[in-house]
Amino acid sequence: MTTIRTRLCGALLVAAALLVGGCDLKVTNPGPLPDNALDAPTAMPGLVTGMSADLSYAMSDLAMSTSLMGDELRHSGNYADENFYAAGEIPPDAVTGEWAEMHRARWVAEHGIQRLQEVLTTGFAASPLATRAYLYMGFANRLLGENVCSAVIDGGPAQDYKVHFQRADSAFTQALALAQAQKDATLTNVALAGRASVRADLGNWAAAAADALQVPTSLVYNAIFSLNTARENNELVYETSTRREFSVWGTQWATNSNKDPRVRWDTVKTSAGKLQVGQDGKTVFFQQKKYPTLDANIPLAKGTEMLLIRAEAALRSGDVAGAVALMNQERAFYTLAPIAAATVDLAWPALARERGAVLWLENRRFYDLRRWNAEAGPMHNSFLDGRDKCIPISQNEAASNPNLQ
Repeated sequence: MTTIRTRLCGALLVAAALLVGGCDLKVTNPGPLPDNALDAPTAMPGLVTGMSADLSYAMSDLAMSTSLMGDELRHSGNYADENFYAAGEIPPDAVTGEWAEMHRARWVAEHGIQRLQEVLTTGFAASPLATRAYLYMGFANRLLGENVCSAVIDGGPAQDYKVHFQRADSAFTQALALAQAQKDATLTNVALAGRASVRADLGNWAAAAADALQVPTSLVYNAIFSLNTARENNELVYETSTRREFSVWGTQWATNSNKDPRVRWDTVKTSAGKLQVGQDGKTVFFQQKKYPTLDANIPLAKGTEMLLIRAEAALRSGDVAGAVALMNQERAFYTLAPIAAATVDLAWPALARERGAVLWLENRRFYDLRRWNAEAGPMHNSFLDGRDKCIPISQNEAASNPNLQ
């Protein structure tokens, strides 16, 4: 065997020498691709896909954090930051990733729109890409507004967090005008739904209800995930399937007997037939089933939420019967039995539960609890009493932004 190997090596060396002698193997490095090389109409679909991808990435990662901050799941694992969130603490040094991801989604969408306008010029208004870009800008700003304590735009000073809602309102209004001009019924409804949600966030209930009224109950518009790469996966699925870091056990939904199609979960048994525990070795592990696979999408806008926006607007105006009727319309969509609530004191908890179920694990519950916690009377929600109510400016942002020092 040694002789054969020697002969093969010799032959290979001779062949390599002949190749080197007969070919020019020099390689010229063209250097980094210049930014303006992307200023072509053919590159614009990729640009908008990038906006979508960054928003989805932020949505997936944040869904884990806000599920603990907003009482949707329990921490059943060993992650340090998540232990803080579960205890009601949100330290600035624990939210570097969440802060950066949300702002990346916003920045990429807002600056991408500028590039779209420059590249498409007169074709901008007719392009569905422009409509989608404004939608991503709106949803990215809504994500920030509903979760951060302060708005910090591109290295500027700290501002009221509602600045993000105002930017989102403007973006959705732009998307609506484009979608209507392009006669795109689906994106028209998405823009109306997005704008209704941020107008509700701003407390403009009449305008929110007017937008919501125009949206069909069947509408669902998603943040997209796929199996192509790990970055495109729904990370919450990994942490509740491959790992057992988050559990439905101990939440209000654990008493639901898994009969509500809006809040799907199930028990997991060990090979010995006992209830599985989480990664921490002690918390009972009830597995969320809303997102069963790594490519499961997270809703950004839903027609059923529009019914609940209208219900809350009605309830705030004193129309208890109208609010309950709208809640039951939403429940009928999911084939659930109607509820009864004859008084304001009964209707408010019912509304809070309906919104919690419809928007479960969609990054919306934390802000609902925040805004209701600030209210007095029957609409007050006490879960956030004594707990941090929003994501602070991250330690990295505070250290690198001269306007915050």
